[in-house]
Amino acid sequence: MSNRTKTNHFDCIVVGGGHAGVEASYAAAKIGARTCLITVSKDTIAKMSCNPAIGGLGKGQIVREVDALGGLMGLAIDATGIQFRLLNRSKGPAVQAPRAQADKYKYEAWVRSRLEETANLTIVEAMATQIITEADKVTGVRCGDGTIYRAPAVILTTGTFLRGLMHTGTQQVPGGRLGEPAANKLSESLEQIGLKLSRLKTGTPARLDGATVDLETLEVQYGDEEPAPFSFMTERIDRPQIPCWITYTNEEIHRLIRDNLDRAPLYSGQITSTGPRYCPSIETKVVRFADKKRHQVFLEPEDEQISTIYCNGISTSLPKDVQEQILKLLPGTENARIVHYGYAIEYDFCPPIQLKSSLESKKVSGLFLAGQINGTSGYEEAAGQGIVAGINAARRLEGAESVVLGRDQAYIGVMIDDLLTKGIGGDARGGEERLGTLCEPYRMFTSRAEYRLALRADNADRRLTQIGKSAGLVDEKRWVKFQKKVADVAKLKSYLNNTRSNGTSLWEQLRRPGNTLAKMLGENPDVKNMNFTEDVLEAAAIDAKYEGYLAKQERLAASLQSLENRKIPTELDYEGISHLRAEAKEKLSAFRPGTLGQASRISGITPADILVIQIHLKKALSSGQAGGAEADS
Repeated sequence: MSNRTKTNHFDCIVVGGGHAGVEASYAAAKIGARTCLITVSKDTIAKMSCNPAIGGLGKGQIVREVDALGGLMGLAIDATGIQFRLLNRSKGPAVQAPRAQADKYKYEAWVRSRLEETANLTIVEAMATQIITEADKVTGVRCGDGTIYRAPAVILTTGTFLRGLMHTGTQQVPGGRLGEPAANKLSESLEQIGLKLSRLKTGTPARLDGATVDLETLEVQYGDEEPAPFSFMTERIDRPQIPCWITYTNEEIHRLIRDNLDRAPLYSGQITSTGPRYCPSIETKVVRFADKKRHQVFLEPEDEQISTIYCNGISTSLPKDVQEQILKLLPGTENARIVHYGYAIEYDFCPPIQLKSSLESKKVSGLFLAGQINGTSGYEEAAGQGIVAGINAARRLEGAESVVLGRDQAYIGVMIDDLLTKGIGGDARGGEERLGTLCEPYRMFTSRAEYRLALRADNADRRLTQIGKSAGLVDEKRWVKFQKKVADVAKLKSYLNNTRSNGTSLWEQLRRPGNTLAKMLGENPDVKNMNFTEDVLEAAAIDAKYEGYLAKQERLAASLQSLENRKIPTELDYEGISHLRAEAKEKLSAFRPGTLGQASRISGITPADILVIQIHLKKALSSGQAGGAEADS
């Protein structure tokens, strides 16, 4: 990294201290870049502005991947979680995922403390207002007080702050989230440097005073007796576990909501942007599922003391008086005091087809984007993008090749590839063309991953820790532990393959459906004497179970790899390619895929189109006119 000495000169600047900004700044600094994290307030770093939980289906796998690469989120939730559950425990390992409720105040404090003690990382409290560029290269960030911070790499992780507008009934308040100002000037700056913006919407429910909720009358949901950690570095979870409680809406609440839809911003025309389909508001549920007599609501403590409770399931932007009436009709909350009301928020984002696979802008060299600015939802999706952006910003400064995770390597790879090849829709500001095909915030699900049998939560370390080490992010303690696990798994597999019982190896017996050997493996005298840890026993048993399926997936991935390796010049003139269909020219010119593999996954692109491009690139290369055909994607 460069040896900068001026106070306001850095190698990398990260704008925004949310979950993407945390991972981006930590990764860049750990790798060696002199990094500046600009956030409005240190007190809001890693703030859980929506639900106080980490993980879930698809999301839990991302957290494990962030951890395997050397990130913070898994360690943070292990240190501050108050209820841990392994979802889909009754199903196969490929769709199991960890989830945990957090003491959100301790979570924020833990992360802030870890960042403050990180070498090469300076935290600045300021409002970023302008991205400074020269000849389409980023050179720094100007803040509201006029101070300019210089760096050749800038990572934007702005969350919902870009022209954020909060709605509660007819009340509209500019802001990035409750009590914090919107970043209007930064939106204007992004448009000035040539980025296209669009609008999305999200929302949050009311928070209640825990002491005023009648929890004794409600159904209780406990965590697991033996909590499964998120981080591969956590031996066990010893923290006290706090339950959640379940209640249900009723027909009287639904009638109240229907009677007030004319006062609901989502239905009055006040909000025009699209929200997340899989986390709808209660008014959307009542309208969309009109025949349903009740909807489940989880009352989730936000801290160990249960001082505040998050009402998961009734996200809303209805007027305050209607929210009060809903809670008076909801069993358990009849006498609850509202700490703060639910609201919806509209915000700008940059449709992600404007990015390279490294998350660097195609338009502005050195500018990276991560998190909700790319149209995603969720802390976990943000963290996954943040760590990739941080790694690649630092590597760019070193002149090293970008780390691009494949769809067969990580859920993070699936997510980024989806964003680049499917985009996020919504009408662009200024009446410009639609920039994507998805019209809602992106959320990760296991069903999005075609290689999900290989992309399990249990093996994220074996998939990604080597990559994190090569990038310079994995420390020696994690590396030593990882190497020992890999060696122990190999040793156990060798024993199982070479030990026979009833004419077949123990490994073959493990592969049989419904076998009981996996549960009893740790009781085998020889295995017991080798002192393997529980995760080593689990790894061997799961590998045996999936061996045949994984072999098929590996053959499929290998057959497609030639397309993934074939890069396409960013500046390729698709209009000038003979025999390429008009629709293909339009789609490819808009998305600008980095590889033939990415091009093949764009909606409307056919195998014939890919063949035409291949022929064109081959001719251009042979004539010496490839124009950067092997350029970085």
